[in-house]
Amino acid sequence: MKKYLFVFLVLLITIISVEAQEEKPQDSTKVEKLDEVLVKAVRVSSDAPITHSNVKKEELKKRNLGQDIPILLNYLPSVVTTSDAGAGIGYTGIRVRGTDATRVNVTINGIPYNDPESQGTFWVNLGDFASSTESLQLQRGVGTSTNGSGAFGASLNLLTDAVSENAYAEISNSFGSYNTRKHTIKLGTGLINDHFEVSGRFSKIDSDGYVDRAFTDLKSYFLQGVYKDDNTLIKALTFGNKEYTYQSWFGLTAEQLVEDRRQNPYTYDNETDNYWQDHYQLHWNERFNNNWSTNIGLNYTKGKGYFEQYKKEESAEDFANLIQDDSDVIVRRWLDNNFYVINANATYKNDALEISSGLSYSIYTGDHFGEVIWGSALATDANIRDRYYDGDATKNDFSVFSKASFKVSNKLTGFVDLQGRFVSYKTNGINSDLDLFVTDANFSFFNPKLGLTYKASDKNSFYASYARANREPNRDDFKAGLTESETLNDIEIGWRHQSDKFVVNTNFYYMFYQNQLVLTGELDDVGSPIRATSGESYRLGLELDALIKFSDVFNTSTNVAISSNKNKNFNASIDGVLEDLGDTNISFSPNLVIGNAINFYPLKNLQMSLLSKFVGEQYMGNVDSEFSKLDSYFVNDFNINYEIKPNKLFKSIVLSGLVNNIFNKEYESNGYYYTYDDTWSNPGATTTIEGAGYYPQATTNFLLGVTLKF
Repeated sequence: MKKYLFVFLVLLITIISVEAQEEKPQDSTKVEKLDEVLVKAVRVSSDAPITHSNVKKEELKKRNLGQDIPILLNYLPSVVTTSDAGAGIGYTGIRVRGTDATRVNVTINGIPYNDPESQGTFWVNLGDFASSTESLQLQRGVGTSTNGSGAFGASLNLLTDAVSENAYAEISNSFGSYNTRKHTIKLGTGLINDHFEVSGRFSKIDSDGYVDRAFTDLKSYFLQGVYKDDNTLIKALTFGNKEYTYQSWFGLTAEQLVEDRRQNPYTYDNETDNYWQDHYQLHWNERFNNNWSTNIGLNYTKGKGYFEQYKKEESAEDFANLIQDDSDVIVRRWLDNNFYVINANATYKNDALEISSGLSYSIYTGDHFGEVIWGSALATDANIRDRYYDGDATKNDFSVFSKASFKVSNKLTGFVDLQGRFVSYKTNGINSDLDLFVTDANFSFFNPKLGLTYKASDKNSFYASYARANREPNRDDFKAGLTESETLNDIEIGWRHQSDKFVVNTNFYYMFYQNQLVLTGELDDVGSPIRATSGESYRLGLELDALIKFSDVFNTSTNVAISSNKNKNFNASIDGVLEDLGDTNISFSPNLVIGNAINFYPLKNLQMSLLSKFVGEQYMGNVDSEFSKLDSYFVNDFNINYEIKPNKLFKSIVLSGLVNNIFNKEYESNGYYYTYDDTWSNPGATTTIEGAGYYPQATTNFLLGVTLKF
């Protein structure tokens, strides 16, 4: 009943707001691009009281030589990126303001991309997706209402390739260190009869990885058909990826780093991850006049795959007695899932008001099962590919929102955003620990957001906003017995300045949580982070993002994030005694993150950039143990692009080069930390033993590429 009352309330607000503005004058010159309306519901305008960064296709192209999207976004404010294999290809991750990837809501054309169960984003399933991305927006903090898993620190929305008026063809090839290779073909018909376009991309990326044998093999595609006229845009698109990667999930100990920082503890030849994912989207955007537009989006995602593991001298009970005790065994653990989404929204705007209302509904089904594919001593009644666990899950996610931007006066603009989100999650069967895993949970969330923007002059504006977000636990949390939802309150205050030679965005934020699920530093048996409830906690910070144009050929872009991230009155077991540690640092939350780019344009078609990133020290646990500390690091990259425009055959030839870590810094951007109680070494007493692991990142390495445009 709550959800229907909320739907009625949102629709009523929409109708009243529109009727109140109907008599106001219209500006016929304000006509949006139809492509941009696909992400209208999840993006904000440049003057909205939401802290955000925009990245266009042109910026992505400069370093798009095979590395994943998180690595391409490494120099945005408050961003920290990681790579299991060390070279930025394969299993990579992104943290924003210290929040992990499960808290970063990701959408593609407004369609949720985060895995509904784990809430994570697996970029390894989006090989070379930057080559099909028109633009993206990273919102820090709660941001505006979005679809899918609630944003709990950041949201990242991607818009895929826009309609091209002209026919084109591109062939891109890049090569580099660790036998890295990227091959991409893009084709487009341009508009046929001024209405139809068909375009596509096919890519192949391979890399041996910086870590020994941590190879990546990605095959991906993107196909799109478009119908377009002055007021209608219909897009049917499909994209997908097949990934095959060798595991480097568990990193190295400090001793192993000293021995050989590129070593991989795995020795089984086929310790690999294998996953196939295909997406099918249909979008219909209709603009009825300069005031009204609507958008409907449909999505179906099919995912299926497994990872294979070799285990030595295992007990029979851990594999449902399909093997004999002390048998070696090879298993495959499967995930087979389906994801259906429908989004719909309507937008009304005139000179004084813009209001958008909509809804999103998704259904997820997932089968989890494990097979024994080999055993040195199978049980007498067991067969190859017998399942030792089998379970299923269903998740329904319904949200409805209404957001409005309106003029209070000539200088003051208001923003209101109301969202209701209703989640149902059910599981049944046996999980990978061979425990009965039955869950039937329902959550109802109300997420209000409001803010003001004051335009003091043509160059200066100030904003303030408050937003509230709620979030349900993920699958691993439920397995660990964590069933309470989390709540985040986010206050943002900012100043924006823009002039011909100086652009600055600076903001203060205070994010305070109830029942925040923080990373403990530990990993489960498949390398996924384990979380625990921290009670009350907060993130307090100042972010500065500035562009200085010294001349037409020289500029700098700098961002600085200074923060304090604390668990309040944190309790932990130390030597068998539960202790109140007071305020402790939240795991994986550096207090200082700096990004800088020095850009030089000595010739019309030549660009050279020195890119620098500093990430301060951070704790991998929540108990402020020196043993859990991840050292700070400062890394520099060099990027060069030169475009040649010949008179014949090619429209252009683009030469690109990227040298990563030019000063050969040895560093680790990620790791894990764990403790266990030792009751054997000293009978009658309990001693807490600490352990840690690290993910070494590549030393100096390079990528070179050439793109031929026809």
